[in-house]
Amino acid sequence: MTFTVKKTAATAMAVAMSLAVLAGCGSNNNNGNTASSASPEPTASAPADNSAANAAGNTGGDAPATTGLKGTFEIQYFVGGYGDKWWKQVIADFQKANPDLKIVEDAGPQINTQNKPKWIAGTPPDFVYIDGPELNDRQLAEDGQLEDLTDWIKDAKNVDGVKILDLLAQQPPSYEGKTYNIPLVLNSWGVFYNKALFEKNSWTEPTDWDSFIATSEKIKAAGTTPFIHTGKYPYYINGAILYPAIVSANNDDYKLLQDMGDSNVDAFKSPAVLEALNKIVELRDKGFIDKTSISINHTDSQMLFLQNKDAFIPNGLWLPNEMSKDVPADFKFGFIPSVTQKAGGKVVANTSTSTVAISKNGKNKEAAKAFLQFIFSQSQASKFAELSGAPSNIKGDISASNAPDFVKQAAAYLTSDKTVVVPTVTFNADVDKAMQDATDALTIGKIDPQGWVDRVVKVVEKVKK
Repeated sequence: MTFTVKKTAATAMAVAMSLAVLAGCGSNNNNGNTASSASPEPTASAPADNSAANAAGNTGGDAPATTGLKGTFEIQYFVGGYGDKWWKQVIADFQKANPDLKIVEDAGPQINTQNKPKWIAGTPPDFVYIDGPELNDRQLAEDGQLEDLTDWIKDAKNVDGVKILDLLAQQPPSYEGKTYNIPLVLNSWGVFYNKALFEKNSWTEPTDWDSFIATSEKIKAAGTTPFIHTGKYPYYINGAILYPAIVSANNDDYKLLQDMGDSNVDAFKSPAVLEALNKIVELRDKGFIDKTSISINHTDSQMLFLQNKDAFIPNGLWLPNEMSKDVPADFKFGFIPSVTQKAGGKVVANTSTSTVAISKNGKNKEAAKAFLQFIFSQSQASKFAELSGAPSNIKGDISASNAPDFVKQAAAYLTSDKTVVVPTVTFNADVDKAMQDATDALTIGKIDPQGWVDRVVKVVEKVKK
């Protein structure tokens, strides 16, 4: 889809649909040419702003002022669980390196909604961080709203002169062989547990499904509800429980999950899917799921977890940062990427990422590409871990950094040969919604696992027509 100055109603509707709803503070999944760059784009093999950006990238922003990039450069970034400390720092560093560049920040927890009219009107910001509600990277890519980075990224180097693709822990997603967005965050879904409560009651950290069930029995017997999730945003329980369980049940092969991401009908009918769904049924039937879960949002469930009402919660690594103002002084976070594997089985880390992209209709693509080369450096990786509370998608040892302990532990999991690291899978928005609704229904006994499959398959078949 291309944009014109005067849009038809159908076009506007299509754009609106691409800004699909995904809520909560987790992670998700993101150009045109109504105006061209004022100056040539950087070459594929060298950073756009060599001296200035390079210096800033190596010294943490102490670069001398230069007369590098010019014009106006507009950045859209969602402020959620990762906060905005890193964004403020990296933009300040980039600004120092490019004092003649006017940087406009479109940021905040509602920015995706607030900026929707700009996208619909064909005047989006130049650079977008795809996170939070109202944005879906697959849909944005498929609707042609993002710059095609396929050829550029093949040889693009960061400000240190290192090839960006060689630095990425998780490679960019591919949409019919094209690259439109690059993962910035390497996060993982998983199960947090109340470590201080565990220590107080001599409960053992589970390492597999059997020990998870055994420990939950003890927790329930002690009068604490073992498990709470957010029924308003059931992609939390899908991401942390259901999808790892599917991979484990499929002999640690995540191709099945990718086939589901491609809306392959047969994938949803796999016995591994039923086996995984039965794990949620077991939690339900044993009375382990907090009954308030179905009606509450993510922060409400997280607050109950912090108040020792529940021992386990499915979530992403952004939780401690998101709830930092409410975490009791004596609270300790424990984190396990997956609990659904068999005894002796591999841990499954269902990664969650948030990506960055350049708008196809952006007016300053030169600055946008230079910014990409600036942020994908190892120095920024350490800063990201320290300031956002999550691992960056840039390979590197952060053990000596000031990142929180649980981030270092997660990073260790993500680099272990005993862990199956599942590349981020983005589902069709309608299929994703169907799976979320079906999982909610499953947790409260409205349907059984086969009912879950039947419901979702109907939507997948409709999407494939």
